[in-house]
Amino acid sequence: MRCTGPPGSGRALDRLRGPPAGRGRSRPRGGAAFRHSPAPLRGRVEDRTLEEAGSMLDHVIKGATIVDGTGAPARTADVGIRDGRIAAIGSVTEAARTTEDASGLVLAPGFVDPHTHYDAQLFWDPYATPSLNHGVTTVAAGNCGFTLAPLNPARPQDADYTRRMMSKVEGMSLVALEEGAPWSWHTFGDYLDALEGRIAVNAGFMVGHCALRRYVMGPDAVGGQPSEEQLAAMLRLFHEAMDAGAWGFSTTQSSTHSDGDGQPVASRHARPDELLALSRAVGEHEGTQIEAIVAGCLDQFSDAEIDLFVEMSAAAGRPLNWNVLTVDAAVPERVPRQLTASERARKAGGRVVALTMPILTPMNMSLGTFCALNLIPGWGPVLGLPVPERVARLRDPQVRAELLRHANSKEAGVFRRLVNFGRYVIGDTYSAANEGLTGRVVQDIAAERGQDPFTCLVEICAADDLRTVLWPMPTDNDPASWALRAETWQHEDVLLGGSDAGAHLDRMCGAPYTTRFLGDCLRGRRLVGLEQAVKMLTDDPARLFGLRERGRVREGWHADLVLFDPERIEAGKATLVHDLPGDSPRLDSRAIGVRAVWVNGAVAIRDDVVTGAVPGKVLRSGRDTRTVSTR
Repeated sequence: MRCTGPPGSGRALDRLRGPPAGRGRSRPRGGAAFRHSPAPLRGRVEDRTLEEAGSMLDHVIKGATIVDGTGAPARTADVGIRDGRIAAIGSVTEAARTTEDASGLVLAPGFVDPHTHYDAQLFWDPYATPSLNHGVTTVAAGNCGFTLAPLNPARPQDADYTRRMMSKVEGMSLVALEEGAPWSWHTFGDYLDALEGRIAVNAGFMVGHCALRRYVMGPDAVGGQPSEEQLAAMLRLFHEAMDAGAWGFSTTQSSTHSDGDGQPVASRHARPDELLALSRAVGEHEGTQIEAIVAGCLDQFSDAEIDLFVEMSAAAGRPLNWNVLTVDAAVPERVPRQLTASERARKAGGRVVALTMPILTPMNMSLGTFCALNLIPGWGPVLGLPVPERVARLRDPQVRAELLRHANSKEAGVFRRLVNFGRYVIGDTYSAANEGLTGRVVQDIAAERGQDPFTCLVEICAADDLRTVLWPMPTDNDPASWALRAETWQHEDVLLGGSDAGAHLDRMCGAPYTTRFLGDCLRGRRLVGLEQAVKMLTDDPARLFGLRERGRVREGWHADLVLFDPERIEAGKATLVHDLPGDSPRLDSRAIGVRAVWVNGAVAIRDDVVTGAVPGKVLRSGRDTRTVSTR
């Protein structure tokens, strides 16, 4: 449906107490889909028989400390749930099928992750783990111009192209993509329908520019320009996707995004007139937005990139979000430069929102597999060689010197942070020569061997045929950088998020940013109070996306809720597990202190274990989102 406009006193936290939450979440290894039998409600939960039920409440959470998502002070109250919604808040005396005592626990709205890539994973993991475990009840997917639909029925081979592209550009297991998803759709509506009724989280999806181009232009989408007829066909296809409920338009112009053939992805070849035509089309639909990536997202925007973002948002009359704003006190000019786009957009009738992560996400790296090092200018050709040739080249002092020169150049952008190889920690090793090195810092090993750190790291990795796992220590973990983050978070066009959950599966684990951030706010740096921290994870993204009746603990709103222990809330260490289809690996993290997660009134997580319920909804624009106009 197209339209021309939008439709019509708390308890002190230091006294919070609660019994320890349960631990453990078992998952099957391999297999095409996760299988779980429903887990019983745990803790202080009382059940009533159906005969007693009648029209009573479905569930009552008694005596919780409610942090409602608005930033208002926490307060103690009961919450009653009926038919997927919050039916009562206060002193709830109405009979209920089940009740639980939440004394000393915090009840908050379900968290909203504004940037994920769960487009494929939801087919084999309807629970969107580990995001759901960490309290995320709504995810935005279809970002960066990459979606699994639409697929042209006249070219069955496009599905294989899409799988290989997603494997390369988003670090998804090719085997999991091949075995874990049905690939039975053609239209974007078909894709949404394939997920309807079988997911445990609420999920909204953007339409990816690369898929639109590929559908209309075929292989010419890479390198070519659409004719007038082809652009018109692309717009018709886009409107069909939007009418089916897509959230908006996503695209990438980033130099780091290449397809499975090593070529720049299709959207990188689009000119501004094509991007603006699609942006204007966004504005013809209710409850929509734009998400876009350009090369300058990695460091600092060019004037042309700022102009593009401003014009796209203003043309649509909708917010445009991008990721990720990297905050580092060593580069103080970056934040003001990046937020120039936001300031100019508001003057032009648009809105440009920067996503930024409130935690430092650990990365799992290797010289043997594709990782962030491959994205440093000049490194890709060397790291893309067959392993024996790659080892020989890396052992060449002249090659190493040239790689370091590239890595320290301005063109490397935020990847310059990866160059201090002395601060890398050695993870798993595989040869006798590296026995005892796991957990050690490269600079210490290099000092013992009389080598420079990069040479030392290369020799360690070469002994393992480049399989050595590497963990770079962050360079921006200093007090000045954290103070700058706290200041940046207060900007009206900065939003927490950018987890990339569902992507880069064996390289990083950003999904637990919600619980790690809350733990830091309550017991760590305390840069933000609890009420404001919850608002930043719930109501702020919900309002940006125009989510209807989600993001707050409010009577009549959808019962997306998280119950957690404020003294324990945290994310566990990221560990490598093999539970994807084809036994493929990914990084996982346990949720600590999360007692329960409700999605649309049904318990989806209890003590870090999925219950087997799939109460999530495919959120469709217009029906489930309202227009957030920038005009």
